[in-house]
Amino acid sequence: MSEVLPLSYKSEVRKSSNLSILGSTGSIGTQTLDVARECGYRVEALSCNKNIDLLLTQIEEFQPRLVSVGDATVAAELKERLRDSAKVRNDMEIMHGNEGNRAVATCPDVDTVVAAIVGFAGLSAVLEAIRLGRKIALANKETLVAAGKLVMQEACLHGASIIPLDSEHSAIWQCMLGRPENSWRKIYLSCSGGPFRGYSRAELEKVTLKDALNHPTWDMGAKITIDSASLMNKGLEIIEAYWLFAAREEAIDVLIHPQSIIHSILSFVDGGVVGIFGSPDMKQPIHQALAFPEIVERDESYAFDPLAKENAELSFERPDEASFPSLRLAREALQAGGLVPLAYNAANEAANYLFRRERISFVTIFEIVAKALEEFHNLSNVKTGSYDDMIFAHEKILAAVFERYAPDLDSRLLL
Repeated sequence: MSEVLPLSYKSEVRKSSNLSILGSTGSIGTQTLDVARECGYRVEALSCNKNIDLLLTQIEEFQPRLVSVGDATVAAELKERLRDSAKVRNDMEIMHGNEGNRAVATCPDVDTVVAAIVGFAGLSAVLEAIRLGRKIALANKETLVAAGKLVMQEACLHGASIIPLDSEHSAIWQCMLGRPENSWRKIYLSCSGGPFRGYSRAELEKVTLKDALNHPTWDMGAKITIDSASLMNKGLEIIEAYWLFAAREEAIDVLIHPQSIIHSILSFVDGGVVGIFGSPDMKQPIHQALAFPEIVERDESYAFDPLAKENAELSFERPDEASFPSLRLAREALQAGGLVPLAYNAANEAANYLFRRERISFVTIFEIVAKALEEFHNLSNVKTGSYDDMIFAHEKILAAVFERYAPDLDSRLLL
């Protein structure tokens, strides 16, 4: 079992009122703001990287007291564009970088932090929010992959609640609510299979970036869409589930479910099985996380119709781990322990970025992650890594990947 009991479904939690959103211009961030608009949640703080045009629209509508952007240059541009605006509160503060993200996460009067920054970059802000005992609506799975032990220990220490926004983990969390801790036997994370389901290794060697960005069922950002195509996303989710639910590694399985109707399944020791059905709609887990322990009524048009023609077929199959070694590599990282899962994540972040820049082939993603697990296996000896240890290791792994595959690029682009 994991060394830390899961907090995601045990803590005393109240319905959200005031939100900070880390990553407000991304897919999860924009959908969270849709939910905030629909349900009347107050938005106190927003952060994004560079999408100022969308951020300006969000600022004018939601009137946050604080916003943060990626760097000083973007912050200066934002200030200039807001200079003569009559639609923005006069006392709104503009910050940037990691310091700005941490300020968004710790903004006064906020009870819930939506963690939707992609990648390792979201970790420090999430830790700051946890240390204030806040409710964390977690979409940033890399936080738990890279620093699961530290995050869960801090959450236990400070009484923070971690509620997953991933549709798969939200489904498992909902299935576990009200159940005894020892009542379940196995977690089945569902997976559409992505755009390359059924492809052989030889066929994967020929796929393009355009091919990989064409996900069959979900509309997501570029990074997670590539992760879904490579099944690296599902590897990250195995590690995330290990920490969220105090699960044994062997008790977490993956099922290819092309229809994306059943979001995950939980089997119980008495032979019973529970799953969460629904259309591919990220707003449902967002509603669940923000409203919990209440349930907010939505329009009946959102209801799942089991008799609809498109829902008539449900099928399951095993993932092809010969063509997609992502799951095996994730399990190897988890079994190695220490900071090796961090190496899995860092190498994948670098590989994903280089593929999106069309500097490597699709199958090279697997090669990069496998080499990183081998090269940095000594990180298994780091049993109680601090945040500084993690930053150092993350930067070192990024630099190693860039030096080998794209020496003309600066790995600090990903920090």
